[in-house]
Amino acid sequence: MPHTFAAADAVELAVVERSGFIESRHAGIAIVLAPDGTIAEKRGDPSALILPRSSLKPLQALACISAGAQLDGERLALSTASHSGTDRHVAVVREILAAARVGEDALGCPPAWPGDTATRDELVRELRQPERVRMNCSGKHATMLLTCVVNGWDIDGYLDPEHPLQAHIRDVVERLIGEKASATAIDGCGAPVYAVTLFGLARAIHRIGNSSPTSPFALHRSAGALVDAVRANPWAIDGPGRPDTIAIERLGVFAKGGAEGVMVMVAPDGTTVALKMLDGSGRAATAVALKLLERHGALAPADVADTMSKLPLAVTGGGKDVGAIRPAF
Repeated sequence: MPHTFAAADAVELAVVERSGFIESRHAGIAIVLAPDGTIAEKRGDPSALILPRSSLKPLQALACISAGAQLDGERLALSTASHSGTDRHVAVVREILAAARVGEDALGCPPAWPGDTATRDELVRELRQPERVRMNCSGKHATMLLTCVVNGWDIDGYLDPEHPLQAHIRDVVERLIGEKASATAIDGCGAPVYAVTLFGLARAIHRIGNSSPTSPFALHRSAGALVDAVRANPWAIDGPGRPDTIAIERLGVFAKGGAEGVMVMVAPDGTTVALKMLDGSGRAATAVALKLLERHGALAPADVADTMSKLPLAVTGGGKDVGAIRPAF
């Protein structure tokens, strides 16, 4: 059975400190690629297989664009989002569905409450129920539906790994990562997700993050446009006060977290980080990625420190800050 790396192959990436006592440790693997794509640092074994989860979304979005889905601005940013389900997010997802001329019931992702607390509280007060359009992957699913409509593919069963859409997505994913997927699994939203090496994921994100909208190659032009759209609309890819949005807003990085402790991040100079926490916790992932970029001169220490102060890293006791989640290097 395919599997991810074992504890013996992991290294300590972060610790949780409470009142001067190290209470917990997060082990994982990480890789840093220099702007030219060479390996600048390895922590643990980056040849290990992982499921990228939502960190695969930029690749899935590019596959849809390469198949004819025409999106720009906020819609393009939402195509790769793990959004928090605010009304603003939902409005843009509905625009993509309208472009496809399909209703919300065509979405294959499960109904969910929004991740944004204020929005969820308002829906509860209105006696509303979970909705598919509020699910954090609804932008990706709306884009997949649009791609099917543009190509005349049946929208029923669009999440089947053998559907023409998913076959095309897998082909593009494998081209970007530079390797064959080792296994196919079903993500939390119902879409296929592929087991790839952490190095392969880093290589793909490096290619995307270093692409230009003026490239002579169509896929690279689309990648450059996607990154520009996310950097111009950081609220769209995550949500107000959430880690990806904070990092993008304050540092101009391209960041995309994934479930089970996955994170990919590209600095403005092209330096790229990919990491996976073995225990599946993502609470330290953004901080670790930022510190790795800082270590390699891609981000200024003062800017990283300021951004870290805005992330949910505080450890509290009795209603006061008594420690912090922090990188272990």
